[in-house]
Amino acid sequence: MATAKRILLVEDEGDLADLVAYNLRRAGYEVDVARDGSAGVRSALAMPPDLVLLDLMLPLLSGIHVARQLRTQPKTANVPIIMLTAKAEDSDQITGLQVGADDYITKPFSMPVLLARVEAILRRARSGSPGGDPADMIGLGAVTADLATHEVKVGGVEVKMTLTEFRLLVAMMRGRGKVLSREDLMYTAMGPDVVVTSRTIDVHMASIRKKLGNWGGMIRTIRGVGYILNERGGAVESER
Repeated sequence: MATAKRILLVEDEGDLADLVAYNLRRAGYEVDVARDGSAGVRSALAMPPDLVLLDLMLPLLSGIHVARQLRTQPKTANVPIIMLTAKAEDSDQITGLQVGADDYITKPFSMPVLLARVEAILRRARSGSPGGDPADMIGLGAVTADLATHEVKVGGVEVKMTLTEFRLLVAMMRGRGKVLSREDLMYTAMGPDVVVTSRTIDVHMASIRKKLGNWGGMIRTIRGVGYILNERGGAVESER
């Protein structure tokens, strides 16, 4: 029998935390609950979970700072993070993605939606090879991606990427030389049951370019359409 996936819920609203935890446990997950940001960091580092549900507005340490800390620690750098936020502004969502969140859900949300998003993220994490390619490695130029371990290396040096960033990069590498629309990238990297904006993809792609350093120029923006990856690189165009 497969071991139940463990979720860390970092949420200071008691009633909501209890409700979310109850529904997650009913769905078969193990759940740990932290009621402030500092406790969330301590819990995640003590026993890294399979996924973190992280509120944006928390006492002691904000969700943004929690995400930053988890992404800088080797034990939690690759743990998927879904950010829960009562703020609907694009700027807040973009900030969450920029510090390493893989997805975000705006409050108020329905439990079926939350459970679907959790399952989608965990399903992506389980699938070592997005798209089903049996090959273990894929590379272009100095950039290599290990499909089994989700490791990316640039010139032999490991570069930490979130699960969503990894899957976007692999999609681009598989489609090298072809223009991929934002919609295609959303579907490939985030799944059919996750609804995000085009701007979300743009934020993730900007982060990937930055992490690839001198090789970030391989990824170019095609205005009004999407992105193309080409080993010849070139100057990175501005986002639309």
